[in-house]
Amino acid sequence: MTPPLLSSAFRPFYFLGTLYAVCLTGAWLGAFLGHWEPPSAGMPLRLWHGHEMLFGFAAAIIVGIVLTALPSWAGTEEIRGGRLALLVVLWLAGRLAFWAAPWLPPPAPAVIDLLLFPAAFLLVAPQLARAANRLYLLLLPILLALAAANAAFHYGLLSGNTHLAGLGLRGAIHTLIVLYVLKGGVLTPIFTGNALREAGRGEQAPFNLELEMLAVGAVLLLAALDLAGAPSPWSGLAALACAVVHGVRAARWKGWRLPDVPLVFVMHLGFAWLVFAFLLKAVAELTGLVPEAAWLHAFTVGSLGLMMLGLMTRVALRHTGRLLVVPAAMKLAYAMMFAAALLRLAATVHELGDWAVALSAVLWGLTFLIYFLRFGAILLRPSLPRVAGAD
Repeated sequence: MTPPLLSSAFRPFYFLGTLYAVCLTGAWLGAFLGHWEPPSAGMPLRLWHGHEMLFGFAAAIIVGIVLTALPSWAGTEEIRGGRLALLVVLWLAGRLAFWAAPWLPPPAPAVIDLLLFPAAFLLVAPQLARAANRLYLLLLPILLALAAANAAFHYGLLSGNTHLAGLGLRGAIHTLIVLYVLKGGVLTPIFTGNALREAGRGEQAPFNLELEMLAVGAVLLLAALDLAGAPSPWSGLAALACAVVHGVRAARWKGWRLPDVPLVFVMHLGFAWLVFAFLLKAVAELTGLVPEAAWLHAFTVGSLGLMMLGLMTRVALRHTGRLLVVPAAMKLAYAMMFAAALLRLAATVHELGDWAVALSAVLWGLTFLIYFLRFGAILLRPSLPRVAGAD
């Protein structure tokens, strides 16, 4: 019999991912403030921190979200039991190898850490090839792009090329933006439309295929220009186009009508931060008035952080048979994530000092601690019988 923890991908990956987020926050804070030296095998702290945030924490949450959603949305078989355990072991092995890097032969941490996304690809590719909706095949190049970005990071480290390692991290961020635009751009309007109808607050603008294709094409163009090191005006104009297109796209969903539906509204706040991130990128490239790092923090902390918390709350409630009622603690977590993003952005733009960066990190870590304390035990227990209103 399959234990509850291995019955669905969200359970082990949310449990371990949020726990790792808390631990990673403490570890990074200690290193940032000069209290200890992380086992980074000589790599700069920014690369160590960036890798574990993207390929450690974020990878766990994203694998949990995507693999849980596929059976419902694409009609694939759920990955559970032994196959799910394999992915969990590979993720854990990658974390252990990365932390133990100073004591392992140089290629070993890289080889071990690179296994997760290829394994996920091999597990889902045959199923997606048989799915009726061919659009879900877009997940496959995203998994390969994440694997390639991680490979570029490790090759850069092994060859002493920190620029290439940093480019690998940037490639991962752009890949996450594409996934965000695709998956978040599907789920957000669907959940919003349902909530609008239930509340009797009107309808959204009709689906526009050309706008959706333009939205994906714009972020792909920005990624290509940014990773290729194109002249600043080109990247700036592409970022501005992304801001306009995704601003129009989000406005058509009419999420502002649902401020009292936190599970939906938090997703719209995430998209608002995405649009803001594109605007910051445009301003940085076209005028130099803000640091280039500002847009990265706006996306990773504000946009990605809020969308993750919203989807993780929804999935944990719905897929364990509970009503979609947001606990008060999670509403606090959403507000804290928003505040963490504002503070991190202010620290970057206005150079507020180490205290602001540290406080932002504390707020970010506390949001996932709240999630872990609120849902950790639920993730370990069997689901409740499904009740009306749990969808």
